[in-house]
Amino acid sequence: MAKNEWEITVGDYVVYPTHGVGQVKEITEEVIAGFKIEFLVILFAKNRMTLKIPVDKIEMSGLRKLSSEYEIKKAIDIMKTAPQQKRIVWAKRAQEYEEKINSGDPLVVAEVVRDLYKRADRVEQSFSERQIYEQALGRLADEYAAIFGLPSDEAVAKIEGIIEKEDKKQQSNKEKEISKIEEDEDDE
Repeated sequence: MAKNEWEITVGDYVVYPTHGVGQVKEITEEVIAGFKIEFLVILFAKNRMTLKIPVDKIEMSGLRKLSSEYEIKKAIDIMKTAPQQKRIVWAKRAQEYEEKINSGDPLVVAEVVRDLYKRADRVEQSFSERQIYEQALGRLADEYAAIFGLPSDEAVAKIEGIIEKEDKKQQSNKEKEISKIEEDEDDE
């Protein structure tokens, strides 16, 4: 068994920043240029990809264990906040979103999901916005699914349900605020 910040065993789910959630399929040793090197073999079933990472390069690669339930709930809380509207060119925003997604940090990925979720009061999303949103949602949902033992599509539905519920609540609060302002103006 390999040692790092945590003990890695075959069957563990891990997160690789640029590929998302994968499962350790085996820990192997290979002789390369006369040196014995231990590798983690990680399967990313969703991408139909296998990745070999030298155990001594785990930290440098950004590989990490799954988030805790507490951390994923913090990510959900981030998605319940109002989206951040940035007034910069879409190409620059898209690049920032891609960097956030590839960071592998669920809290940062949650910001992308929150900001790109198509809310009722916003214009239609472009194709590239939708692609980036789905990529971020997929990464977050895969980690959520692995943590809570759910199928990925069920995790997506749960996350979108949470966002939708919060969106309706925010819309209702806005309508109440507008009504109150209108009432106050009528009283004057």
